[in-house]
Amino acid sequence: MRKRTLGFVALGAAASIFLSACGGGDGSGGGDAAGAGFNAGESEIVNPSDATGGTLRYAIQADFDSVDPGNTYYGFSWNFSRYYARTLLAYNPEPGENATDLVPDMAAGMPEPNEDFTEWTVQIQEGLRYEDGTEITAQDIKYGIIRGDFNGGTLVNGPSYFSQKLDADEDFNVYESSDPLGEFDAIETPDDHTLVFHLKESFSEFPNMLILPQTAPVPVDADTGELYQQRVLSSGPYKFDGDYEPGVQLNLVRNEEWDAESDQIRAALPDRVEVEIGVNQDEIDERLVNGDLDVDLSGIGVGPAMHSRLAGDESARPNIDNLYSGATRYVNIHIPVIEDVACRQAIMYAANRDSMHRAWGGDLGGDIATNLIPPQIPGSNPESDLYPSADNTGDLDAAREKLEECGEEDGFETVIAVREGRENDVQTAEALQEALTRVGIDVTIETYPAGDFYGQYAGSQDFVRENNIGLSVSGWIPDWPTGYGFAQPITDGRAIVESGNYNMAELDDPEINELWDQAVQTEDPEERAAIYEQIDTLVMEQAAILPVVFDRAMFYRSTELTNVYFQPGYAMYDFMALGVDRG
Repeated sequence: MRKRTLGFVALGAAASIFLSACGGGDGSGGGDAAGAGFNAGESEIVNPSDATGGTLRYAIQADFDSVDPGNTYYGFSWNFSRYYARTLLAYNPEPGENATDLVPDMAAGMPEPNEDFTEWTVQIQEGLRYEDGTEITAQDIKYGIIRGDFNGGTLVNGPSYFSQKLDADEDFNVYESSDPLGEFDAIETPDDHTLVFHLKESFSEFPNMLILPQTAPVPVDADTGELYQQRVLSSGPYKFDGDYEPGVQLNLVRNEEWDAESDQIRAALPDRVEVEIGVNQDEIDERLVNGDLDVDLSGIGVGPAMHSRLAGDESARPNIDNLYSGATRYVNIHIPVIEDVACRQAIMYAANRDSMHRAWGGDLGGDIATNLIPPQIPGSNPESDLYPSADNTGDLDAAREKLEECGEEDGFETVIAVREGRENDVQTAEALQEALTRVGIDVTIETYPAGDFYGQYAGSQDFVRENNIGLSVSGWIPDWPTGYGFAQPITDGRAIVESGNYNMAELDDPEINELWDQAVQTEDPEERAAIYEQIDTLVMEQAAILPVVFDRAMFYRSTELTNVYFQPGYAMYDFMALGVDRG
């Protein structure tokens, strides 16, 4: 996606100066009138204000995968959709170490489990209303969930946790049912304000699923399938101002039916929120620095040119946050196309991790990753390295031995897929392409639209096979901050789907699948973390994913942007807190 910066630019000297000046990236540094201090947004609210009014201006180079809360998996879309789509639970709206604690949103309190964690009961607040004044009910939330995850492939972008976990027929299709609420009994609604979730098995991390946009309410009569995204019925503080225009714009205005007293998550400071779509990244960055734009919607930080410029500009330091995002940037190795594990391991050995690291901006862009799970998540072991090499430039002898082992001693040809508008992805692909050429693996780079990358291209089983896509550049932030919330969607064989596939490698290993089953039935967090570490090691042994970096992103915040802080749950600023002060 869920989704960071730099390419082949001469950053060495500038980066070392910047890091030295900023104390190696620790602390808030010394701020001045131009800003609050380097990395201040990690642990404090920058430019706090309760002033309302004005227009908050976003822009993005690519586009949403969808603005339908039930059909989206991009991290920025999850963050942004909260303007118009409330969820059952949310992250704690404050910076710092408690930022990813779960708190109620539409829920009246936290979910209550039964003794074995197979049944969870949630009460929702009374009196919540849509933009048209009708009351939000438990049945609407139930319908929002089942349309988002039980739709027969009509909505292809969202996660599949509910279909995996609920005690329901995975093939149930909400759009083929004459009575979807009556026929679907894995979620009960004994009254208009109670939901009872029935799971197939124990799942102690279930409350984390209730932050998903799929829990946003949708009345049955309002659902128009794929067309619903044109104008989503708002349950939040803002509503659509006209239709969403893919590739062009999305504008929001205040929803007068929203009750601020019922919502502890959203400050709702601006009067209007505007999103320009299809703006070049360099233009976005220039407009951010010049004060003509407030936020880069993508949430991945400034692009390569501005990254290099800011790295060498001491005066910009107080307005910059250069933070670990919680993401791993990686390359999928598609098993149906590169079937032999030894051929996949040859790619792992031949990769030049140093050049890919530089493609992400070196130390300012993140740390070289040799395992999958980010170091901030229990169960990660960043010291694990199954494919070591001197200076991280690749072990070509080991790669050639693996090619012989899989019967491809002269190498082979394949395609690496990247997203349009993601320059860091392209430059990662170029670095890998050059490295693999050294052992005879000939890689062609193909770019595809970012909004449909998972639904129609690199996440489509048919397209991958028909177009010899053996590799694809991707990235992942946790759906929630545990090993399960990070790695299950991209490594569990049960998560593989025909299109909208996020287990893009199509890894379906019985031992890994069994460990995921074991983890969800394990109550002790430390025991679960040990299982997640085992899974990480097995994924590396299968050479299904080539980790590149544990990501850092460089964010620029203007002095006109208020209430700025980093929300690690989304790996970007908390959009719901933001306001503007043009005075």
